[in-house]
Amino acid sequence: MSDSLKNLVDETLGLVARVSREAALEPALEEFGVVTSIGAGIARVKGLPTLESEELVRFEGDLLGMALNLDPQEAGVILFDSTERLESGSIARRTHRVLDTAVGEALLGRVVDSLGRPLDNLGAIRTAQRAPIESPAPPIMHRAPVSIPLATGTKAVDALIPVGRGQRQLIIGDRQTGKTAIAVDCILNQKGKDVICIYCAIGQRNSSVAKVIADLNQSGAMEYSVAVVASGDAPAGLQFAAPYAAMSIGESFMRQGRDALVIFDDLTSHADAYRELSLLLRRPPGRESFPGDIFYIHSRLLERSTHLRPEFGGGSLTALPIVQTEEQNISAYIPTNLISITDGQIYLTPDLFQKGILPAIDVGKSVSRVGGKAQLPAYRAVAGDLRLFYSQFEELEIFSRFGSRLDERTRQTLARGRAIREALKQPQFDPIAASEQIAILVAATAGLFDQLAPERIVEASARLRETLASELPQVVRTIESGEKLADADRAALVSLAQRCVEWKQSSN
Repeated sequence: MSDSLKNLVDETLGLVARVSREAALEPALEEFGVVTSIGAGIARVKGLPTLESEELVRFEGDLLGMALNLDPQEAGVILFDSTERLESGSIARRTHRVLDTAVGEALLGRVVDSLGRPLDNLGAIRTAQRAPIESPAPPIMHRAPVSIPLATGTKAVDALIPVGRGQRQLIIGDRQTGKTAIAVDCILNQKGKDVICIYCAIGQRNSSVAKVIADLNQSGAMEYSVAVVASGDAPAGLQFAAPYAAMSIGESFMRQGRDALVIFDDLTSHADAYRELSLLLRRPPGRESFPGDIFYIHSRLLERSTHLRPEFGGGSLTALPIVQTEEQNISAYIPTNLISITDGQIYLTPDLFQKGILPAIDVGKSVSRVGGKAQLPAYRAVAGDLRLFYSQFEELEIFSRFGSRLDERTRQTLARGRAIREALKQPQFDPIAASEQIAILVAATAGLFDQLAPERIVEASARLRETLASELPQVVRTIESGEKLADADRAALVSLAQRCVEWKQSSN
């Protein structure tokens, strides 16, 4: 044996001997509990005397749960895995950590569950970054005013119900009225705007979630998006944890100084999942059998969205929660809770949906409490007239059905309102840039569409969108840069719109 090899062997043996002496094994105490009963998504565990609230619990078979009830004799644990592999008498152990999820750039383009586990068959997520799903909301002194617009690409929203970065804007309406469609279009419109989007599906059908993800993939939006999915057949514990995990993912980008958007689809299912868990854990029921802290679980979630001041990173986290109503009852328990928490609501009505007016946004019942402060200045040149004309039209349209003789002014108001309503229509998967929106709305409020048939309005608007950038590049730059729309710019838009209308008439 060579001297060098002998020296290496001696050093190795010496190191092993030293480690053995220093790492002398000593007896240690370890807590464990025993599962006494199992319910639909919950387990009762006897033992674990020092278990803490919301601590992660590990069962046999590497199953996970979270302590939600801490009673004197036992603990109530909500489960994140199927109960088929769990049985009474199984051992439960503390993990000494709270529930966390994977965060960071590695999640972009991926579909994960509430614990950050992949659901898309694309392999493991390679990230060492994890964050607790629960975290305190930023203090008031860390927050900056909401002043930067978050363009949704939907004309009716951007012009009349503007959303700002850091805002909490509720999307509310009956089922099948297009709530998810508005949210998906908002994600598509963030392409190239450096906004990270997190779509959180709670209690939805697998087919519906798969369609949304397929649409995002087809449009290339998954490159800057993350999907957190707890479908309707997932354990109620995963459905409860999903929005908090999605918010933690968004917060990780916000604290890097970036802008993030989180969509919760929907919080009605989240409230139902929490009610199910609470009743199984025998918590006292309140109104509509919801537990007493049902308001708190949503307020502590949505309060985490904000716009940070520059000295604290300057990032923003915008929340678009969706809530479903029944029979247009916006005064129900969960909808009123969320209306009071958020900074405004976009209300969709089945009456407009059935008439083919899409998006089916009821402008009268929709409001943004941030208002024009989070809107490009160019919108203000048209938003006031737009809302005035439209509200007058909606009021007169009802009464015009009962009278056959209308004066000229009333007929003009009705014609203008119908033209504006037609101009506000927009198909899904077609988000529109701010400059194109303003050009169409200027033409509508100026009366250029009053005498056109609905299909002519669509064609003239399409022609206007096609020619705007080449005909009026300076006006486009003015709008996109956040400058006010001068009278000369407005006149130029009206002139171009007039030519588009005349072009369509001459071509026919």
